[in-house]
Amino acid sequence: MEFWTTEQRDHVTVAIFSNPARNYLVKPAIDELEQLVEQWRDPSIRAVVIQSRPEDAGFMTHYSVDELYGLITDPATARYSAAIVRGYKAIFDRLQALPKVIIAALNGDTMGGGFELALACDLRIGQKGDFRYGNPELRVGVIPGAGGTQRLTRLVGLARAVEWVLRARIVKPEVALELGLVHEVVEDAPARALELELEIASFPPKAVGNAKIALYRGADSNLQGGFEIENMMWTEVMQSDDAQLALKTYIDVDLDSRRDWFESESSKNYPAYSGH
Repeated sequence: MEFWTTEQRDHVTVAIFSNPARNYLVKPAIDELEQLVEQWRDPSIRAVVIQSRPEDAGFMTHYSVDELYGLITDPATARYSAAIVRGYKAIFDRLQALPKVIIAALNGDTMGGGFELALACDLRIGQKGDFRYGNPELRVGVIPGAGGTQRLTRLVGLARAVEWVLRARIVKPEVALELGLVHEVVEDAPARALELELEIASFPPKAVGNAKIALYRGADSNLQGGFEIENMMWTEVMQSDDAQLALKTYIDVDLDSRRDWFESESSKNYPAYSGH
C-alpha cells in the first residue's frame, strides 16, 4: 500500500498513515483504508490503533483541498462529488461497525476529513504539542460531509456541535479534551493507544463486540428501543463460550480476593478466547 503500513502487536493491529504531501487525506488513501477495514474483520484482530508517523506533518492534517477543488471543477467528476463523499461516509460507517475497539492516536494536526475519520473511531487519544484539531470546512466554503456533523452531534450534543461547526473551530488538544472531543491528552498518543488496546484485547471479544453494538445502536434509538437492543446483545453474549469461560474463571477466585482480582493483571490473562 502507498499510504498505509500495518504492524501486529499480539491481537492488536497498528495502522500507520503517511502521505508525503503534508499528510493530507486523499481518495487513494481512503480506498486503501477500505481494504484495511475488510481485513480487520478477521476475528484474530481484536483491536486497532490508527496513527501517523511521529515525523509526519499531522495525524491526518485534513482532506486535500486541491483534490476537492479539482473534483468540483472538473465536469467529468463534479456531478459525482456527492456520491464520492457518501462513499467515504460508508467506509467510516463500516470502520465504526467493526465488533472491536478502534482507537485514533491523534499525534499531529487532525482537521476536516481527518477529524471526521477520528470521530468514526471509538476512542480518541490526543497528544500534547503544537497540534490543532477541528472542522474548518466552512472557511473554504464546504461543510463536513463524511458523517462529521452527525457523529459530532451524537458525541457532544447539538448545542456544542452547532457552535463547533458553524464557527469552523480549530483548537489545541487540551481544549478538545475540555469539549469532550478526545478522551485523554498525553505525551505519546500512539503509546497510550496501544496500551489501552492491549488491555481491551485481553477481554472476551464477544463481550467487547456486543457491548459496542449495544452502545451505538442504542444511542440511535429511543430509551425503550435501546433496552431491547441491550437485552438482545446480553442474551447473545451469555450464550457464548467466552462468557462461560470468563464467568468460571471469576468463580474460581477466592471470595475474599474477588474485588482485588478485578484490578489485577490476572483478570486479563484468560486462556485464548474464541470470540463466539
